Amino acid sequence: MKRSKIQPLGPIMCDLNSIELDDDEIELLLHPLIGGVILFSRNYESPEQLLELTLKIHQLRQPRLLIAVDHEGGRVQRFQSGFSLLPACALIGECEPLARAMRLANHAGWLMATELLSIEVDLSFAPVLDVGGTISDVIGDRAFHTEPDKISKLANAFMVGMKEAGMSAVGKHFPGHGSIKEDSHISIPIDNRQLHDINSHDIVPFKALIDAGISGLMPAHIIYSAIDDKPAGFSSTWLDEILRKQLKFKGTIFSDDLSMRGAETIGDYTERTVAALEAGCDMTLICNNREGVVSVLDNMSKINSTKQKPDLENMHGNFKVTYRELKNEKMWLNRSKEISSFLEKTK
Repeated sequence: MKRSKIQPLGPIMCDLNSIELDDDEIELLLHPLIGGVILFSRNYESPEQLLELTLKIHQLRQPRLLIAVDHEGGRVQRFQSGFSLLPACALIGECEPLARAMRLANHAGWLMATELLSIEVDLSFAPVLDVGGTISDVIGDRAFHTEPDKISKLANAFMVGMKEAGMSAVGKHFPGHGSIKEDSHISIPIDNRQLHDINSHDIVPFKALIDAGISGLMPAHIIYSAIDDKPAGFSSTWLDEILRKQLKFKGTIFSDDLSMRGAETIGDYTERTVAALEAGCDMTLICNNREGVVSVLDNMSKINSTKQKPDLENMHGNFKVTYRELKNEKMWLNRSKEISSFLEKTK
């Protein structure tokens, strides 16, 4: 396996085409601007295949590249066969009493994180901190609840479970995607509410998780027009003034996918990457567009003018047990059975 010299993690996270690394992708991942890889269902065949892939990625660089995935549960779970099926967050939130829902959230977070760590995936972009309800179809049952205070408790329990397993949590989509109907994957959403309305509703779970020590956050590609004319992920007002200074968040900020429609107002891929980093993101995601990634890497001098922060290595996972070892652990057996039983009862 070709290796590079020791170099800090770069500020760009890219994706891969299939279940194996090809020579071009190895060269791509050795580029100094690359700091991580995000995996999708197309990269997964079996736990054994995925472990072989992640080991090869980790062996390329020192410090090793971050490997991430969207693995929330419900309709957003990239790896399924060979993994525990996880409930949608809203199903957990519907449980009564709240103490039982918090227990389920904790166990789901632990189970999700433990299984991913066992095949050397560093982190999942979870939990969702958006407020649920009928307004946003793209959020929908991905949200824990319609009440911000209950989301705070359930998401915190989920985060604690992740932390117990050895994985950092990355809450999304700051300052909240649940109160706007348009989907930022395919449109350019605009939220016209005043800051005090957002603070009293959508930001409540984010503030609670920040106070509880969450390690990472991902901003939304939504324009909150009363605050800034740029989407939150490209806004120093949101990321520096509000998130860092007012809410005192000290962790890592990951951009949402720069290939999304909601990011197009900023310009081409290099302009989007520079804008996100200069606004306060520590790592930018470019997914499902290899030409976009290459165009950014080809404009390296522009990216080097941005501030790169050393927080990224703090997001590495703690790989305690292998996949085979995990399947024989009593705690995994008990929690997997509990989650499976819960899902059966909700059918």
